[in-house]
Amino acid sequence: MKDGPTKSKVASRWNVRLLDSTEAASLAEFAIALPLLVVLVVGIFDFGGAFNMKQELNNAAREGARFGATQPTNDLAYPANNPAPPSVDAIRYVVDAYLQQANINDCGLGALSPAPASGSFQQWIYTANGCGALPLQLTIERDFPEGSQALGCYAGTQNVYLLCTQVIINYPYQWRFSSVIQLLIPGAQGWNTNIQTQATAVNAD
Repeated sequence: MKDGPTKSKVASRWNVRLLDSTEAASLAEFAIALPLLVVLVVGIFDFGGAFNMKQELNNAAREGARFGATQPTNDLAYPANNPAPPSVDAIRYVVDAYLQQANINDCGLGALSPAPASGSFQQWIYTANGCGALPLQLTIERDFPEGSQALGCYAGTQNVYLLCTQVIINYPYQWRFSSVIQLLIPGAQGWNTNIQTQATAVNAD
């Protein structure tokens, strides 16, 4: 009659089974943690990109407002239904040139026709639809009505109101980590949002 398995053989078999179960658990933990890690890394990269985009848009708005403040205001007496006067359209070109120099998609802003004025004060809005679901919107306000603290520049608590040029940029931004989430969760909606920035400068004229 043959003896059963020796103690050493039994122990080695248990060691193999234990090793197999440990590796399986590690693989399962890695499979669960990997998607979350990818979302985290892409999210950090994405928020960094959005922050850099915000800074570049801030600079573009400042350049446009600074340039517009030096332009004459004698061409702002256009009728409300007429295209933007040359000084306003020149601000658009300055903003567009800055975006292109910063390697930012201008969404077709440079090819737009001048936009008519709108609102109760001098405001021109350019809408470029070349960036996908959301448009790029450039709003230029010049020669704010005197005495309007909400729309113009003012100095402290004194009743001193200054006529200003304001440039507002609404830029469409698509979050990249939404694409990762769509891979993990089929049917999930992507996230698009607008990054808004504005700059104001006192008119020199």
